[in-house]
Amino acid sequence: MAIGVFGNALHADELPDPSIEAASALSRPLYWMFEMGQAALNPYRALADAGRLYYRNPVNPLAHTQLGKSAAAWCELFERATRRYGKPDWGIDSVTVGATQVPVRVSAAWERPFCRLLHFERVFEHAPRRPQPKLLIVAPMSGHYATLLRGTVRTMLANHDVYVTDWVDAKMVPLTEGRFDLDDYIDYVISMLHRLGGGVHVMAVCQPAVPVLAAVARMEAEDDPHVPASMVLMGGPIDTRESPTIVNDVAIDRGLDWFRRNVITSVPFPHPGVMRQVYPGFLQLHGFVSMNLERHLQAHSDMFRHLVKGDGDSAEKHREFYDEYLAVMDLSAEFYLQTIETVFIRHDLPLGRMTHRGLPVDPSKIRNVALLTVEGENDDISGVGQTEAAQRLCVNIPEEKRVHYLQPAVGHYGVFNGSRFRSEIAPRISDFILSNNWPNKKSNSAPAGVE
Repeated sequence: MAIGVFGNALHADELPDPSIEAASALSRPLYWMFEMGQAALNPYRALADAGRLYYRNPVNPLAHTQLGKSAAAWCELFERATRRYGKPDWGIDSVTVGATQVPVRVSAAWERPFCRLLHFERVFEHAPRRPQPKLLIVAPMSGHYATLLRGTVRTMLANHDVYVTDWVDAKMVPLTEGRFDLDDYIDYVISMLHRLGGGVHVMAVCQPAVPVLAAVARMEAEDDPHVPASMVLMGGPIDTRESPTIVNDVAIDRGLDWFRRNVITSVPFPHPGVMRQVYPGFLQLHGFVSMNLERHLQAHSDMFRHLVKGDGDSAEKHREFYDEYLAVMDLSAEFYLQTIETVFIRHDLPLGRMTHRGLPVDPSKIRNVALLTVEGENDDISGVGQTEAAQRLCVNIPEEKRVHYLQPAVGHYGVFNGSRFRSEIAPRISDFILSNNWPNKKSNSAPAGVE
């Protein structure tokens, strides 16, 4: 099968991996137990929500007392702490381009069972004079929904025609749609680049840095005319041997069998993906929270005080952050385990051992695609040097088409969101993209064969 080409039928080689099925015997009941716990808490959540409304009702004399305000705050915190958070909305209806507020229309430009490619189309009354290059933002498939990049998308929309990968929660994909692993992820990226045409620019945020680099390497090895003009890799685990973080250490110390035995479980009825093997979102969320438990406990303690004092603005900021942070999705077991093994345990890409559909992934084949790598000085997920390693691997990209940037005083999240991203990182990305944009299809900037 050619790269980037897919079928919808469930073939024999796409059936669930029996080794995953067998290894998950101990963890298989976890999802069912979680669902039972959620169901058991439903009446208590309803009671807490009713209590919150009761103690906040201005007609109720208790609502104006310290006791009533504290009771309302406790009720809200309990309801929010036990709630199942759904996929957040993008909430991007317009964007400022230059000095003009432009409406934004969101539509699906491409779709497969595990992903939809969303186009954030800006509806201009008068087209801007400055070029607006196509930018494919590949969101991480690592637990949170693509809406985690809302700020990234909003910022890049000011100067770019933006497309974003909207990954689908694995529990919502029927088993008949087949499996999804790292090879499929790379196929998806290649297919999207084919859909958008040669000369698009691709930005990989965190986890997709490896599959995006692999996809571009395979395309260049095949002399594919649809290669992107540039790729931007941000805070990604290209070589996790560089400045290893706690995430990298856990993968090495525990090994693949531990993850297979302890975190892989089956999707229960009545979800559409019933019996699919997944790394469930609730276990991922447990890992996210435990890494910074004291910080999260302090944030909820602050939330309680804000509610009691009537500080609505601070409480609303807390709600907005945790509505996004606590919304998690299940990952396909095949994808998760293959990523753990290939990227974090075996280091196949930097050691020259990575393959895609049995063919070698060789970054030295990349010669026409400009490369920008971005890291955060305080990144505790992808340590300093892990993303820059791509510069060392892509030896045949001309020096004038490669740049590395280390942003001072930001952590992992700050690499792609927040004030420093908007003021210092995003302008550099836009300038890099414009500097490597294809002026026209027959320009000298485009690789040979592009018509």
